[in-house]
Formats: sequence, structure tokens, C-alpha cells
Amino acid sequence: MAVLSNHPVNRDQAKVMNRYDITKRLVGLLHADEAVIGGIGYTNFDLWAASESASGRRQQNFYMLGSMGLAVPIAMGVAIAQPRRKVFALEGDGSVLMQLGSLSTVAARKQTNLCVVIMDNGAYQITGGQKTATGEGADIVGIARASGLEQSAWAADEDAFVELVARSLKEDGPWLIGCRIDTAKPVDTTERDPARIRDNFMKGLGVRA
Repeated sequence: MAVLSNHPVNRDQAKVMNRYDITKRLVGLLHADEAVIGGIGYTNFDLWAASESASGRRQQNFYMLGSMGLAVPIAMGVAIAQPRRKVFALEGDGSVLMQLGSLSTVAARKQTNLCVVIMDNGAYQITGGQKTATGEGADIVGIARASGLEQSAWAADEDAFVELVARSLKEDGPWLIGCRIDTAKPVDTTERDPARIRDNFMKGLGVRA
């Protein structure tokens, strides 16, 4: 199914949003133990902060530490292993630029239960704010479409982001949602305990008691 026609066709037309705000909106839409893979750095820091509730932190989140560019491949692996579960990959522009081939692989496999969300501020923010290729004019959504991901769109604003996520939860993918974000610091920092992150995620997916 084609993306909504009223979504912006390029990066420059999309509103610059706050990463924590849209991450919290995404988490608020999850309702069926969907898996979420948070790419390294600020992307997963805000996922960590947005996933805390009175009942505890979501166990279906996986927080990557140091494995730059692998959110999409890891998410695709989870999606393949658990085809009945919706899976989200939250990735930064700098990281996805390192693994552009993963987009064509997702498209070729037609991984229907996978949605990729790209947080794009045009900079390697955590290492000092150096410009990425998107900051120089590259359009990740355009690249995704050219790679075969037809259901790719820029989120025009927060309401459009929510609409696209809601569609990805109801309809077959694969999806890719591009989000222009600001350079605000993350709200919190992910607990850096790889074994605990792994074990909690495996419990959340029901593959470990």
C-alpha cells in the first residue's frame, strides 16, 4: 500500500521535532508487546527514558551499546525469528548511513512485521556534532524508496508521525519513517549492563524464563 499522499516528499519539508517527545509518543502507541531496537547513543537513551512507567520498564526494548549501524539488521533478525510480533528499529542518521545495504535487504525480504524509524538531525551528535551526509543534503527516505522500501515517508510533524506509526502497527510493511529531530540532549542515559539488557529483552520476547 502506498504511503499517505500528504506527507512531505523530502527532508527539507519536514518539521524539526524533539527526539524524546516522538519516542514517548511511539512507546505510548505500543500495545501488544512489540519489540523495539534502540540504536546506539541518544536514540536509545531517550527510548530508555520514555519506557519507564509505574509498572516498570518495558522488557521488549533492546538497547544497543557500541554496535553502530546495526539497529536495522538486529531488528530484522528479531522480525524473522518472531514473524507474528511487530518490530521497530530506532536508528540515527549517522548510524543508518553506515549500513545502507540493510535497507535493500529489508525490502528484498519484504519483512512485513518491521518498521524502521530514522531520527535525523544531520549530525553525529554524541561525538561532537560533526555533519553527516544528511546534513549535506542526502535524503534517507529517498534512499529507502530507491532501495525498494515503497512505504517510506517523512513525518511532516508529530501528528503525522503518530499516524504513520499507527498504520505500521495495523498494516503490513516493511515501513520506514523519517523524522527530522533537533539536537536536544537526551533525558536520561541507558543503564550500561549488556548482560542485563540481553536477559531482560529475551524475557520480554518470551524466549527465556
